[in-house]
Amino acid sequence: IMAKHAVLSSGSKMWRSMSCSKSELRLDLTLACGQSFRWRETSEGHWTGVMGGRVWTLTQTDETLWYHVYNNQDKQKEGSDRKRRVGVSVLDKNTAEKRFRCAPEKEEDEPLAVSSVQNRELDEEMLRDYFQLDVRMGDLHKEWGAADCHFKHIAEVFKGVRMLRQDPTECLFSFICTSNNHISRIQGMVERLCQALGSPLCQLDQTSYHDFPTLSGLADSSIEARLRDLGFGYRARFIQQSAKQILDNHGPQWLEGLRSIPYLEARDALRTLPGVGTKVADCVCLMSLDKPEAVPVDTHVWQIAKRDYKYAANNGQKSITEKLNRDIGDFFRNLWGPYAGWAQSVLFCSDLKKFQSLKETAHLKQPVKEEEGEEEKMPCKKTKVKTECTGTAGNLKAKPACHKKAKISVKKEPVM
Repeated sequence: IMAKHAVLSSGSKMWRSMSCSKSELRLDLTLACGQSFRWRETSEGHWTGVMGGRVWTLTQTDETLWYHVYNNQDKQKEGSDRKRRVGVSVLDKNTAEKRFRCAPEKEEDEPLAVSSVQNRELDEEMLRDYFQLDVRMGDLHKEWGAADCHFKHIAEVFKGVRMLRQDPTECLFSFICTSNNHISRIQGMVERLCQALGSPLCQLDQTSYHDFPTLSGLADSSIEARLRDLGFGYRARFIQQSAKQILDNHGPQWLEGLRSIPYLEARDALRTLPGVGTKVADCVCLMSLDKPEAVPVDTHVWQIAKRDYKYAANNGQKSITEKLNRDIGDFFRNLWGPYAGWAQSVLFCSDLKKFQSLKETAHLKQPVKEEEGEEEKMPCKKTKVKTECTGTAGNLKAKPACHKKAKISVKKEPVM
């Protein structure tokens, strides 16, 4: 029988759950805003993707995160040349994977293995780690909202956008694919990369799931031509050369090692790789290397800075120079503090075309609370947040909480 994607409504025995409110994590926003390119909505509110070498389906109710982990077909994963995310390295792969084949789960006889306490604890630990659930979004939103009225207004609608803590190899090579590209096309490229070069994990409803390729798999000299055939264009060379350079010059654990060095040092180390500019390096620092202060600046973020923050330094500039990149990053770091990259991702997400309907809905609800809105508007009108940017934007004019909805600029490359 063909294995199917799990759906919560078909019975919760196949599912595990952990406490997590939607204000702390919203799957639909976090998994579709251009951080990771491997999650798909496989039925309404259910997201299926690959994490830590296994296939997961996640869904949520108001206060609960539900997860289902599928059984891998392929047990020959010991050859992997990169450390698995927390949990998988500890998991006894043989026992777990022999018992878990990617097949329809029989509720009567399979929950034994699925719910063994040790596996359950490891799964939960992996989820906590991947979604960085120890970081309290509610507290951060209060801080950012107090410093920035525009953020406060947007964040009312976009609560629960979190930064993922991804596998550094997957994050780096996915983001090498992002140059001059848009989210749906990047998803297709990353998927083709995994199908062609990653170990098969399982098949659900005629969709094959593969692990992300290993560094040695990407470094092979035949890879460039293969990826060109798959439509990667000039990025094919960058992928092969970067993987080769990491293995030749640094070794397979180098990327994980960048987690323990300071942000600017890690960013500069990444920029020595072919195809890795400042923006891609910042994305990798923020989304996989534990550098929450990294603020990836692309034309989209530059637009947000100019449009919503009246950021006017280097006016008339046509492209993002190193200096502009640094200045805008410093501007937001001064405004939002050590988790500036997380705050930026909320605004970035709120500006994506696919999420505009959320703004419309919120906008329609507003007139009901008209009096409340007027009260909110008063203190915000006068707010000026002083920033100590390195000679850039002087005073930041925070907008009233009920400011007119800014014109949405749809960007060709909505990726971070």
